[in-house]
Amino acid sequence: MQARPSRFLVWGLAFAALAFAIDQATKAAALATLALARGIEVLPFFNLVLVHNRGVTFGLLANDHPAGRWLLILLTGTITVALLVWLRRAQSRTQAAALGLIIGGALGNLADRLRHGAVTDFLDFHAQGYHWPAFNLADSGIVLGVALLLIAELRAPSGGALSRREA
Repeated sequence: MQARPSRFLVWGLAFAALAFAIDQATKAAALATLALARGIEVLPFFNLVLVHNRGVTFGLLANDHPAGRWLLILLTGTITVALLVWLRRAQSRTQAAALGLIIGGALGNLADRLRHGAVTDFLDFHAQGYHWPAFNLADSGIVLGVALLLIAELRAPSGGALSRREA
């Protein structure tokens, strides 16, 4: 017998849809702005610059081998399905929103890999000659979602929601 979906499922799906839509809209704007290929200084510590990331976080595992691309697509898809299962069992609005942000971000980057063969990054923060690796709003959604999950876990009574066992 299948468990009933969490009452927070729709909340999490709404956050996923919002994160995905904002990510895709900003990436479309970045791709349509020719000046981003050269970079645009916005603030003394922040540039907009177009980067195509064929790897994962910070360009790790980047290569031009087609199998690598499909492996990353498969891995992202598998993780996203697992997160959707977790979202179906969400115990709070915070947990559902966090999972939704992670799912929406993962789907945004997955859509890029499927359409363009690489993830579109365009946010470039820097200080004293050091540049943080360029990223996008999907990445920001994933990081924010993970932070929300950690905060919710630390604030949860009796060891946290993640450590409770279902009967």
